[in-house]
Amino acid sequence: MNIEQRVEEILSQMTLQEKIGQLNQVKAPLKADEEVFEQIRQGKIGSFIMATTAHAGNDDTVLTENLLINKMQRIAVEESRLGIPIIYGRDVIHGHRTVYPIPLAAAASFNPELVEKCYRNIAREAAADGVNWTFSPMLDLCRDPRWGRIIEGPGEDPYVGAVMAEACVKGFQGENISDKDSLVACAKHYIGYGASEGGRDYHRTEISDYNLYNYYLPAFRAAVNAGVGTVMSSFNDISGQPVTSGKKYLTDILRGKLGFDGFVVSDWDAVSQLKRQGVAETDADCAELAINAGLDMNMTDRVYINNLESLVESGRVSEETINTAVKRVLKIKLQKGLFQNPYCDAREIDRTVHLKDARTLAAESMVLLKNDGVLPLSKKSRVALIGPFVRERRALLGSWTLDGKAEETANFAEAMKSVIGANMLLSDDNIAVLDNSIARAVKADVVVLALGESEKVTGEAYSVSDISLPKNQVELIHRYKVLGKKVVGVFFCGRPMAMEGVAEYLDAVLYAWHSGSETANAACDILFGDVVPNGKTAVTFPKRTGHIPMYYNVTSSGRCVNCYYGENPQNCYVDSLPTPAFPFGFGLSYTKFEYGEIKADTDEILLDDLIDGKSFKITVNVKNTGDFDGKETVQLYIRDKIATVMRPLRELKGFEKRKINKNETECFTFELGYDKLGFYTENGEYTVEKGEFEIYVGENCLTKNKITVRLT
Repeated sequence: MNIEQRVEEILSQMTLQEKIGQLNQVKAPLKADEEVFEQIRQGKIGSFIMATTAHAGNDDTVLTENLLINKMQRIAVEESRLGIPIIYGRDVIHGHRTVYPIPLAAAASFNPELVEKCYRNIAREAAADGVNWTFSPMLDLCRDPRWGRIIEGPGEDPYVGAVMAEACVKGFQGENISDKDSLVACAKHYIGYGASEGGRDYHRTEISDYNLYNYYLPAFRAAVNAGVGTVMSSFNDISGQPVTSGKKYLTDILRGKLGFDGFVVSDWDAVSQLKRQGVAETDADCAELAINAGLDMNMTDRVYINNLESLVESGRVSEETINTAVKRVLKIKLQKGLFQNPYCDAREIDRTVHLKDARTLAAESMVLLKNDGVLPLSKKSRVALIGPFVRERRALLGSWTLDGKAEETANFAEAMKSVIGANMLLSDDNIAVLDNSIARAVKADVVVLALGESEKVTGEAYSVSDISLPKNQVELIHRYKVLGKKVVGVFFCGRPMAMEGVAEYLDAVLYAWHSGSETANAACDILFGDVVPNGKTAVTFPKRTGHIPMYYNVTSSGRCVNCYYGENPQNCYVDSLPTPAFPFGFGLSYTKFEYGEIKADTDEILLDDLIDGKSFKITVNVKNTGDFDGKETVQLYIRDKIATVMRPLRELKGFEKRKINKNETECFTFELGYDKLGFYTENGEYTVEKGEFEIYVGENCLTKNKITVRLT
């Protein structure tokens, strides 16, 4: 019997109350609870979320014990009337016991193969602890680093978002979602949550359909194409329509245009929040709007379980609508193999390889933003290590780390001591009392400042109004710069910080992010040359908070003020120059790469031939002219010069990261076909238009290396 037949067989035996129970997700208890057990027996609970608060990312949310997980599952399978298993979900965002870089940092690796490998590791660890379903990947495109949840997504670019979406989904779900070491992935937050006004969490968004299809949807489309099992709806409204009750978004676009066939779960209490959003008066109204829009499972607020039965009886919701939602949930449970293997066997996981992979991804995610010849450091150097993040552990793991252990995380001092031993000059001074630190710095060859932000100012409900480095840390930089020493800043952050008044006072800047369990070790690998830095920014670094929003794939202005690309920036603000401190795709190396001329196999293709499968073949030679072997991410951007709507000045359409040995040359090849040269109209229809296209290939979005091709 195939899955579809099995779903129909189960559905035919269910009462209306049991059907609604499958759409009810509740908080998992942390200890035995007879009331919960009875609800399971009655078929009133379809899923548990393994979290105790809505802000699990920065709360101490412990994991439900394996024995209790199995006890509740056994009640569902053996004591309920139909024996339908529970699906257990948890916010396994960027790691479990082993923590990997926050997703914004992982995107900076530009290495989807490594990301997929690491997310496969995450799935193995979480599945061994009884998790079936992860509320990840978070795919919200974001152009405002004040928003605390920018750390959870892939940054500002839809192409990078799509590539990382595919990598994460494949990593979580593996070759077969039914494998015991796989997790059902959940693409979130669908859709537009990252556009919250002012970077204020949960606030309204204003997104045109044109921008929705071309910027915000590509990552979700990629997740759907990769087979993602579930999607989470977002809290926000779009132009006055809450997504939670938006049939246009949940059914017409997600299922109709994207072809999604899994189930949609709400975010925490989002259905009941329709009352505060002013589109519903009662809980019953909330349930009616959400289920009819296409939202299948209700998270935590019990609006469905308390109201859907009466709504069906009154005719406001059809039982067929309930049946459709239940079938989607049952299908995922069957695909996951929960009917055959419902219990957690608490397998022991050898994390040796996982930690090694975490260190590799952390190093590839870190971005060298500046280097005036001071890095890499000699392991014989006397290094004064100073700053508020010298001994910090928890922040290195980042927000949304529920199961990683700070006590297992090496701090920066420990990592550096393991490399240079007694040559590390460390003081017990705090930031306010610097006398001993200065005395040590005077004796040092170089000063390394450990700077950054706490995990407590990133994540859900932790936005900031100012992305500047705290003043006491800026003063620390100035204090040590006047000593005449070389000063290196290592930044342990979740978001890009404003770099004006900071970077110019440092001889080198390594952006180490909140990169997980191996953050400190990976940073030392780069500082001392064991790893040649190769990360690239997946989000623009502005000079000032007041320059937000700033993103590279902007459309042209009617006048000559395309400030991102240096066109009369003084005409944007009279008090500052709003060019990026560090543009999208930027990152230095210890070696140097020389780009050759871009070549195309043809400079003209008929549009009909492009539609039939022909493409432009673009090649460029890249030579490593430096003294180190190193990896380079070669990036290809296009500009549709004249179109029926305004198109971005540049948009990323391909990248490849490859190691190039010193004094050697590698040829990089890209193909630009029908799928890369078009855009979506406001109706969601894809189109490619005739005309000229500028093709840029280089080291970041500001490259001047270009050619022009034409569609006729």
